Amino acid sequence: MSRLFESFSTPDLALKNRIVMPPMTRCKSQQPGNIATELMAEYYAQRATAGLIIAEATQVSADAQGYSYTPGIHTQEQVAGWRLVTDKVHQNDGKIFLQMWHTGRMSHACFQQGQAPMAPSAIALPDDITVWVANDELDRSKGGGMQTCTPPREMTLADIKRVQDDFVQAAVNAREAGFDGIELHGANGYLIDQFLRKSSNQRTDQYGGSPANRIRFLLEILQRMSEVFPPERICVRFAPHNMTRGMDDPDTPETVLLVMKKMADLNIGFVHFAEVDWEAEPNVPEEFRALAREIFPNTIIVAGNYTVERADWVLEKGYADLVAFGRPYLANPDLPQKLQQGSELKQVNFETLFGGDAEGYTDY
Repeated sequence: MSRLFESFSTPDLALKNRIVMPPMTRCKSQQPGNIATELMAEYYAQRATAGLIIAEATQVSADAQGYSYTPGIHTQEQVAGWRLVTDKVHQNDGKIFLQMWHTGRMSHACFQQGQAPMAPSAIALPDDITVWVANDELDRSKGGGMQTCTPPREMTLADIKRVQDDFVQAAVNAREAGFDGIELHGANGYLIDQFLRKSSNQRTDQYGGSPANRIRFLLEILQRMSEVFPPERICVRFAPHNMTRGMDDPDTPETVLLVMKKMADLNIGFVHFAEVDWEAEPNVPEEFRALAREIFPNTIIVAGNYTVERADWVLEKGYADLVAFGRPYLANPDLPQKLQQGSELKQVNFETLFGGDAEGYTDY
């Protein structure tokens, strides 16, 4: 039997298998307010077959938003919406973390009251990097379009402190909403990732320059969040080998290993690697996997177009403890059963990925 279907336990969390449903943006939140809904609760409850669900990226403040209809966790209405989700997942014997993000420069002025988004440095993204903006936030039938990101302004020290405060308050709100843990989105070119990389962080103060300075923004958040959730229930997602979205910094894997050492010192419970799974990007070197495992003794999750065979390889090698399956989970709520039986998987309807209603969401 594949090790994927074994139970797995951390010091304070028991999972029924080693399969993770990773965060996947679906743009289904209630408008106005970016509030999680009963439909979203049904969607996640259907997929409580996973050992662990990590819910979709959720903004920690109003100005953390970068795409239309993504949910938030910074108002009491949003907390109440997410409570619908966690209650249904727990009723189905599931465990669920919330992924929290600030999109930083991956945003548009329409989400920033007409102002420039914030970023570590005032470095604009390439023109081909876009975000989805609805034509009318209150009427999905009018559709939307991809918009070039608005050039950012450099964050002041006061901005940095305020955004860190927002992340910590979001953790308080996630605890109130009933989540079993939290994940910080430190991947794919969003704000935390922007601080980590020289290509997007050219500050000359204590948050820029050396790798030790570039990881400071994240570490200070983690130190404070550990007073809200037990550190064993905190996760950070990285994509060290993803060089797209203007994030080309060859030193990123080394920087991520450095921050993982510090996370181990803080006893942070989880690291989640988003591996690139398209041909234009390099495979993850086995040397990096081995170093990451040596540095970080707690739970490692990997995601990136895994099959059962590849999952068994990475688990047997000890390079990971849990394996995430993204796109297959969209169309197969019973994914663990299908993988275990070798059943044919349903295919995703990509035309219904974002926005809309139950079609292509809860009707598979």
